[in-house]
Amino acid sequence: MTRIFTGLLFVCAASAQLPRVGDINFYGLRKMTPDQILAAARLGAGDKLPASRIDLEDRIIGLPDVMDAHVQSLCCEGDRTTLFIGVRERGETEVEFRVPPSGTATLPEELMTRYRKYTGALSRAAVDGAADPVIRRDQEYFRVYAAAHILKLRAELRTGSDPEQRAAAVTVIASSSNKKILVDDLLFALQDADDGVRTNAIRELTGFAAAGIRIPPAGLVDLLNSVVLSDRVESTKALLVLTEKQNAAALDAIRERALPSLAEMARWQTRSYALPPFQLIGRVAGLKDADVNGSWEHGDPEGVIKQALDSGAKKPGLQ
Repeated sequence: MTRIFTGLLFVCAASAQLPRVGDINFYGLRKMTPDQILAAARLGAGDKLPASRIDLEDRIIGLPDVMDAHVQSLCCEGDRTTLFIGVRERGETEVEFRVPPSGTATLPEELMTRYRKYTGALSRAAVDGAADPVIRRDQEYFRVYAAAHILKLRAELRTGSDPEQRAAAVTVIASSSNKKILVDDLLFALQDADDGVRTNAIRELTGFAAAGIRIPPAGLVDLLNSVVLSDRVESTKALLVLTEKQNAAALDAIRERALPSLAEMARWQTRSYALPPFQLIGRVAGLKDADVNGSWEHGDPEGVIKQALDSGAKKPGLQ
């Protein structure tokens, strides 16, 4: 598998120095232990964060039973960064993505400039909690563009070689007024080779589901098994929306295809990241949201997780 990375892990903006490692969260471990992974990585809580993400992942992939690894650092609490280490072990099912397309389809530079400003405004709004007027203006621009150029956008999504342009195509396609006919385009994007394209697709599908549009759950459920952190985090959020009204198909798919992955996420040390998968696994267990949240607040998550695991097929490694 070809891996393309930016070379460095995230560094806290408040400091020119590399932060120290705080919480370390693992996923994808079925036969291996966290201690084995940390020993190979030569890393532990309190250590300075290595400068090279590639080197850290390569050390982990050097283990005989590891086929792929993904390390993500999320800054920062003081001088501590939260680390997520995901692996795909030998013999475990790989989430398959399409080979990156190599076509020549491109989008106009004006549209891409708008898209970059739009994503920047979304990021600022997420941090500040305040709506940015740029967001609404660009959404209207995208809606008008999609109405006139939907075939061009679909061609870019399916054949364009530039992942940023494919990601932009997803966002603009989803801005179209007739959203029901666009679900297949977004489901197609869930299997893109680029995680940024997939993230855009998941977030748009989440919005569609919140608006009452029916979304087949299988593609989102499969991403719970991905070695890429954003796939897991964003698909969990989407599935929480899909299961607000006891979506039996989605809950059954999770039991059958992703229960061990969801359980390990619900056990993450970093509570803000563990809570959404814990809420979702509570629904898999057939519990009311209020009861699940009560267990969380009382510091008793394991009973809920075990109940969910017991509701699925008994397989080695589930518990």
